Amino acid sequence: MSQSAPNYPADIIAAATRVRLVVFDVDGTLTDGRMYYSSNGDDLIAFHARDGYALRTLQRAGLQLAVISGRHSQAVRQRMQDLGITHVHLGIQEKITALEALLNKLQLTPQQLCYVGDDWIDIPPIELAGLGIAVADAVPAVLAAADLCTTASGGSGVAREVIELILQAQNLTHYFHPHTG
Repeated sequence: MSQSAPNYPADIIAAATRVRLVVFDVDGTLTDGRMYYSSNGDDLIAFHARDGYALRTLQRAGLQLAVISGRHSQAVRQRMQDLGITHVHLGIQEKITALEALLNKLQLTPQQLCYVGDDWIDIPPIELAGLGIAVADAVPAVLAAADLCTTASGGSGVAREVIELILQAQNLTHYFHPHTG
């Protein structure tokens, strides 16, 4: 694993221990933000394989997972389906409204939320969350609003880094190694 929990400040560890729902923005967070289009108009997006493993691991550990994206994308919908993520909200411009509805549906408080984003649209959710995280290459206003900034840039293992932190803080790292003791 990339960074051990004791290397994080105590307030970050405390916030991570309360997390029951992790929500990721997609473009610029789970991806590098670049958009490719095929000659027939299909969008092509690259996701990091280690992020996929971490997202599945988080679910195996019993935590809730969601994505909220400002744009519609069949490629994103397919990847989330492949990962078994059921809380997928695409084409959402008012992320805070969707996030509050999701918290209500899951009967969770903002203190139990970790939100990860990179752009201005992500500032309200980051400020609402008990643990608001910006990716390393987020816009300056998002970096300023966040409780923590990842060492990874968008699309380069952000989800893995965040999920490792949360699982380490909650003593659940054995879910990364289900075949061991």
